[in-house]
Amino acid sequence: MKLTTKSEYACLALIDLSENYHKGFIKIKDISKRKKIPKKYLEQILMILNRARYLRSERGVRGGYKLAKPPTKISVAEIIRLMDGAIAPVESVSKYFYYSTPIEKNKQLLNLFKDIRDYVANKLEKTTFGDLIKKKK
Repeated sequence: MKLTTKSEYACLALIDLSENYHKGFIKIKDISKRKKIPKKYLEQILMILNRARYLRSERGVRGGYKLAKPPTKISVAEIIRLMDGAIAPVESVSKYFYYSTPIEKNKQLLNLFKDIRDYVANKLEKTTFGDLIKKKK
């Protein structure tokens, strides 16, 4: 598994929105500045998160974005899958994005990659953005 920049920035944006969860709507320029995410790229990421109902948005002077649910209810795995697709190291061991690969020809190798998938997926599923902001403090 290799995260794309899109997935990394999405996680950073969600950390910022989690840290400011009780402050209402947060402006794109503020997230961009605090997390050093290019504003235009951040706009695209926030639109994806908004369409997937992880965020709520409001236009106008007091507008911006905020989480649609508490940070403790959003796992890191959900966001990575939304942005990048499979968490598995190869598609043939993916639970949600299966696709046949040459590794299937060797059962031991296939099992190794399934074990890797399970470890990474379980860790990401169990880690919420609420957990990540608690660890920071």
